[in-house]
Amino acid sequence: MLSFKWLKVACGALSGHYSAVRPLRGPGKKARFLPTAHQVLTLCILAAGTVTAHAERIKDLASVAGVRDNQLVGYGLVVGLDGTGDQTSQTPFTIQSITNMLAKFGVPIPASVSGNAQLKNVAAVMVTAELPAFAKAGQTMDITVASIGNASSLRGGSLLMTPLRGVDGQVYGFAQGSMVVSGFGIAGKDGSKITVNVPSSGRIPNGATVEREVPTKFGGDGHLVFNLHTPDFTTASRVVSAINKLLGDDTAEALDAVSIRVTAPQNPNQRTAYLATLEGIEVDPGDPPARVIINSRTGTVVISSHVQVKSAAVAHGSLSVTITERDQVSQPNSFTQVSSATVTPKSSINVKEGDARMFIFQTGVNLDEIVRAVNQVGAAPSDLVAILEALQQAGALRAELVVI
Repeated sequence: MLSFKWLKVACGALSGHYSAVRPLRGPGKKARFLPTAHQVLTLCILAAGTVTAHAERIKDLASVAGVRDNQLVGYGLVVGLDGTGDQTSQTPFTIQSITNMLAKFGVPIPASVSGNAQLKNVAAVMVTAELPAFAKAGQTMDITVASIGNASSLRGGSLLMTPLRGVDGQVYGFAQGSMVVSGFGIAGKDGSKITVNVPSSGRIPNGATVEREVPTKFGGDGHLVFNLHTPDFTTASRVVSAINKLLGDDTAEALDAVSIRVTAPQNPNQRTAYLATLEGIEVDPGDPPARVIINSRTGTVVISSHVQVKSAAVAHGSLSVTITERDQVSQPNSFTQVSSATVTPKSSINVKEGDARMFIFQTGVNLDEIVRAVNQVGAAPSDLVAILEALQQAGALRAELVVI
C-alpha cells in the first residue's frame, strides 16, 4: 500500500496540477509536500472510486445459449481382473459380449462351449463421459467406468475399446485404457469382508478420444443469447442496462427472466472477442426472494435475509408422557397354601409439560431478531420448523416456505 505522502503526489499528478503541489522545506530537512484544497478534493474522489459495490461478472451469472456439454454413454468390457469379475452364470450378457468380440477377431466359439464358460477376470461395464463444448476431433476427455454386473472390484482392469454414443445414437468418441480405482474390497473364506469406498467403479483420465464434433450455432445469426443461471427479472434488467451502457442503446434486450438477447457480429473471430468483452461486464444481481428452506430429513432450516414477520405472539412448549412397565414379584408366605411366587404387572405413568415461554414478534421483524428470539427460548430445529409453519398458517410469515 502506498504511503500517504506518495498518494498525495499521485493525486496531484493524476489531476494534472503538478505546479499546485507545494514543496515545504524546513531547516536542515528534506523537501516535503503539502496538498492544496483542490488536490485534497481529487484525493477524496479517487479514494471514493476505489470502494466498489458487490458485483459479479456476467460470466458467473449466465451462460451462452448453445454452448453446453453433451453426455455420452457406451457399453464395454473390462478385462485383466484378479478373479473379481462377473460370475458369468448369473450375468449371461458378459459371456455373450465376449463371444461377439472374439467372433470379430476370427475366433468363433461354439454355443455349447460358451454356455459353460466360467470367466472371473472379465466384467461388463457402462462408460460415461461429458463431451465439452467446441471439442475437436483428436482431443481427449475423462471417462467414468462402472460395473453393471456382479463384479466385486474393477481394480487392475483395462477397458477395451468402447464406442461412446450421444442421445442421437451417433458415435462421438472411443474409450480405452487402464482404470484408476480408489476403493478396494477384501473377503475371507468365512464370508467376512471389508470394503473401502466403491471398488466397482473407476475413472480413466483422458481415456477417450473425440472422433466427431458437435455442430453449434455459435456463429449462425446476428444475435447471442445469455441464459441466467437463476431466473430473476431484476438481474435480467440490470444485465441489459450494463450492456447497453457500455455498447450503446438497443444492443441488448431481455426476452424474459432468464434470457437476454444481444446483438453480435457475424464474423466468428470478432464474435469471440465481443463475447469476451461481454463476459467481463460486472453487474449487481438482484436480491433473492424471501424464502425459508426446511430439510425435513435432517432438520436443517435456512432463512434468507429478506424474511420478515408481522406482529404475532408465539408460545411453544412440549408435553412428554413417560410410561414405565415393570413386574412386581410376590413371594408366598410359609404359612399359606400357595407354593409359587405371584407376578403382578405394575405401570408407572409420568406426565411432564415443558415451560411454554411466549415471545412477541413486532411488525417488520428481520432475520436477526427471529433467530435471537428463537434461541432465547432454547428451541430445537424441530421446534423452529413448527413455529415457522404456524406463523405461515397465521399469515404472519412474509416469506415462501419451501420443504425439501
